[in-house]
Amino acid sequence: MDMKRIFTYILLSGMVVSITSCEKSLEVSPNSEFSPDNVLTSDAGIKSLLFSAYAQAQTQTNSRWVINGAEMSTDVGYDTGGAENGGLLTLINYTWDPTTGTFFDDLWAPNYRAIRDANNVIQNIAAVNTTDANKKLYTAEARVIRGQAYAILYNNFGPVPLRTPETQTGALAKATNQQMLDFIEADITSSIPDLPNPGAEVAFGRYNKGVAYAILAKFYLNTKQWQKAADAAKAVIDFNYYSLFPSFEGLFRVENERNKEIILALQCRPEDPFGNWFQAGALPPAYKSSPQFPNYVYTASMSNFATMYRLRTAFTNTFAPTDKRLSLICTSYVNTSNATVDLSTGDNARSFKYWDNATVGNNSGTDVPVLRYADILLTRAEALNEVTGPTIENIGLLNQVRTRAGIVSLTLTDLASKDLFRDAILRERGWEFVSEGKRREDLIRQGKLISNAVARGITNAKDHRILFPIPQSELDANKLCTQNPGY
Repeated sequence: MDMKRIFTYILLSGMVVSITSCEKSLEVSPNSEFSPDNVLTSDAGIKSLLFSAYAQAQTQTNSRWVINGAEMSTDVGYDTGGAENGGLLTLINYTWDPTTGTFFDDLWAPNYRAIRDANNVIQNIAAVNTTDANKKLYTAEARVIRGQAYAILYNNFGPVPLRTPETQTGALAKATNQQMLDFIEADITSSIPDLPNPGAEVAFGRYNKGVAYAILAKFYLNTKQWQKAADAAKAVIDFNYYSLFPSFEGLFRVENERNKEIILALQCRPEDPFGNWFQAGALPPAYKSSPQFPNYVYTASMSNFATMYRLRTAFTNTFAPTDKRLSLICTSYVNTSNATVDLSTGDNARSFKYWDNATVGNNSGTDVPVLRYADILLTRAEALNEVTGPTIENIGLLNQVRTRAGIVSLTLTDLASKDLFRDAILRERGWEFVSEGKRREDLIRQGKLISNAVARGITNAKDHRILFPIPQSELDANKLCTQNPGY
């Protein structure tokens, strides 16, 4: 059984997971083989709890929030129209506050639910009737899930309350910055020896050494621990398991899921609550077809949201005309009146990365990459540049990604300084990872999020907004948790 089916089973079967508060322990409604007495002592019971942690970590947050939350406040994303636009405008115009609804809650709550379930696995594993090998494996998986959840929270909110089995409930102050860094690193590094090698995990989607090292590499990169980031990325590369998928366009198609470039993904299914809703918002009005996408078949059963997820023209104009990544950006279409509509100007181009011909309503089955091999190559390249400056090795890593994209390779002459290489990496990451939810963290890491917004005329873009505010709902529930400065 793959993890998509496991996640569906968890949420739709008799096991009901409480999602009302990050401070509550897992609540299980007993059904058939599970009861309060055995759910935390049997192998099947503890695995169901572990899989619930996976479900919270990988699928509970709607994929469109993962993408839009990281792009609408940047030089890449834009939005107009529909009820959703009201919320997205707060991101575009930097007017968000602690009461900004769904978006911040959907970043905060699922990660703390994953932490809660992981904590309960860690707390109860000693009493489980299973093998020692299983106990080590389940603990390692739970700790990486927890470490990843805290890394996501830290990336968006800065230091947050560190809930462990010992501090699972009740009011809790935020950890210090160093406590956050140390905890996340320890959770992941201590777990790696007990995880299987890539490809040896018992179900697709369960964590292995490659996933753990990739999560660690990105954590180190975003916290500017350059040598550690370079080393963790090299550990992923040295497995010789992952590789770039030959076709950039084909990389995102449903039929090519589970290819060797995808290290970790938000797994989506059109027939259950985990469908990918992004494409419904990316479709332009009255979309019928596009000459750019002859194999994409629009049907009347597909949703076309009133809101429109758009790409900024200043960004799309930076692509080289020969860049194969342009093949997934729609700049022209035919509407239901058979008129051809130009989308190439006016911040109106659309990302078609997640098209699925089997989409029904909002839900498509196209997975959203969380970590892929191209990211690891560029992570090591960027980190090495910060340590040593441009070298044959890190330019070669960058050029692997450029070669797949069909654009010219760069040389040491082109990238003769750290600053030139840094700028080249930022451009490359923009082209490579558009609509994958990475732009905000990339701009923050390179110190350009606020300055770029100011250059776009966003007067409310102030330095404190490199962090989001702690959601008001958390402050109301946890009186020891304080708000981030500036809010």
